[in-house]
Amino acid sequence: MAEFGNPEVVQEEVDILLIGGGMACSGAAYEIGPWVQAAGGDIKVKLVDKAAMDRSGAVAQGLSAINTYIGSEQDPADYARMVSNDLMGITRDDLAYDLGRHVDESVHLFEEWGLPIWKTDENGERHDGSKGMTPLKDGGKPVRSGKWQIMINGESYKWIVAEAAKKALGMDNIQERIFIVKLVNDKNDSNRIAGAVGFSVREHKLYVFKAKAILLAAGGCVNIFRPRSVGEGQGRAWYPVWNAGSTYAMAAEAGAELTMMENRFVPTRFKDGYGPVGAWFLLFKSKATNAFGEVYMDRNKEMLDDYPPYGQAAVPASCLRNHLMLKEMKEGRGPIWMDTVTALANLRETLSPREVKHLEAEAWEDFLDMCIGQCGIWAGENIEPEKKNSELMPTEPYLLGSHSGCCGIWTSGPDDVGAPTDESEAGVPDHLPKGWNWGYRGMTTVSGLFTAGDGVGASGHKFSSGSHAEGRMAAKAMVKYVMDNKDLTPELDTDVDALIEEIYRPVRNYLEHKDYSTAIDVNPNYITPRMLQFRLQKVMDEYVAGVATYYTTNEHMLDLAEQKLEMLKEDALKMRAKDLHELLRAWENYHRILTAEAHMKHIQFRQESRYPGFYYRMDKNFVDEENWKCFVNSIYDKETKTYKCFKRAHVDIVDKAKLFK
Repeated sequence: MAEFGNPEVVQEEVDILLIGGGMACSGAAYEIGPWVQAAGGDIKVKLVDKAAMDRSGAVAQGLSAINTYIGSEQDPADYARMVSNDLMGITRDDLAYDLGRHVDESVHLFEEWGLPIWKTDENGERHDGSKGMTPLKDGGKPVRSGKWQIMINGESYKWIVAEAAKKALGMDNIQERIFIVKLVNDKNDSNRIAGAVGFSVREHKLYVFKAKAILLAAGGCVNIFRPRSVGEGQGRAWYPVWNAGSTYAMAAEAGAELTMMENRFVPTRFKDGYGPVGAWFLLFKSKATNAFGEVYMDRNKEMLDDYPPYGQAAVPASCLRNHLMLKEMKEGRGPIWMDTVTALANLRETLSPREVKHLEAEAWEDFLDMCIGQCGIWAGENIEPEKKNSELMPTEPYLLGSHSGCCGIWTSGPDDVGAPTDESEAGVPDHLPKGWNWGYRGMTTVSGLFTAGDGVGASGHKFSSGSHAEGRMAAKAMVKYVMDNKDLTPELDTDVDALIEEIYRPVRNYLEHKDYSTAIDVNPNYITPRMLQFRLQKVMDEYVAGVATYYTTNEHMLDLAEQKLEMLKEDALKMRAKDLHELLRAWENYHRILTAEAHMKHIQFRQESRYPGFYYRMDKNFVDEENWKCFVNSIYDKETKTYKCFKRAHVDIVDKAKLFK
């Protein structure tokens, strides 16, 4: 009988392993079946998820809008232009364009599966998804809250998408509550993936998987910076708190090349509850003001001229909008307000009574769909949005690749859009590919290791629909990879007993030393995962441009952060786990530390402040288009436990001139 500290070991061989249960892996799970059948049907696929698919990933609580839908109004090139401008000019046009020509099909599938999508009728009047109207794929007109966004009734969004994925793949091929914590390379080829290892968060079982191809799509990274919500609000964040950087850390340890890890997203959200603002800005046409009722985007608009061409676009880059708001806060003109009262009053003048009533209900449903804690704050503070404005605040930083951020893994793109096939920058390690389409779509620089969603770097603004579409593209490519490598027999480069010892080190730390002190949380021989996370968050917040310093840092602060993170990596080996939940937390922290280190090293390497409003290198407080309009990439050496950063050349594939005024 397995017991804590002595787990039952389960070994399994599959052809394709999907790690994660969010939108990307749900897309892969749905898509992969037909391609497996076309290949002969003898390919074994397994999906493992740390959580349960119904509520796994960033869409877990639901959404009130799909943020990426191209439709007939735009084309993929327009989408690539928007992505590039919002991320200050450094993105992979090939990845963005490729996504733009595929993403709508995923949205059409969502509607087919039962997702209610708002429509406009022949008179231009808005109707929510409860009305039976023409589907999008047949020419139905969605209610757009912005150029790319369409409104949905999305409280059950993830349930709907997960149900389709589970039906397609079959529950026999899905294991939930399994936390994969380490990838394993091939014994005969150090640059090839061979398997993955993890543990059950409910039973005393450790799982070792061998696989020819792996899709690593385990989300972005939250809680490496000290959150604004502390005390009773601990754990409240904008992005899902269970995103622990596992995608980036495991890929890095396997040898995959990371890209743009200096990029982070600092969303402006409703204060304390992190409630979404998109519908208020885009659908309700609300304005954000300082304490004196001045619209700071108008008051400080000349600041945008400091960052051409990204400030001159019809919609300035997200970081620059933060940049203008932070000026108000630093100069004492806060708090910042969302003027909900004026917005709703203006809507009453132009909409029918039915539409007004519906939109007032939507003001609450926007939170109920995706951030129910914000409703609690409104109720607790006696806020009725038509009578009282709500405060806005920039959050702590998050690392992600699918929303308004672009950090992640360097992946192979399509071969039909004119992407470069060589590299003009010096310093790229010899073993890495030179162009942008060296292999199968979505494959990293490690053979057989694929990624999607938050994992794909240098191409943000995928959001939920785009992550699903990327998972589908990766599924097709993985089947082809497996068919092209039929004779490959993966061999793990690490002994299973050694893997068990490494993964259960926190358990051994606890069992061997728990009797040394009478208070189990206070012990000179180990540290609790909770206390280690506090240390990580303090280092990142105070030295790597967190909220404590108004998102500012410099060379000397980064050098000190590097020293402190080195010590933290050493102390991480002393984490304890008194139960399976703490073992989960211990490994999440380990992944967070590696991700935080990559973020710090990239900011340290890039000699400019590419994302003002998201972070400022105060010793390099400018955007240097001549020398630093390039990708900053890195690889991790798991023997020396160090990152090496280098440049890759940026190339515009889509003409950007059309975007700007």
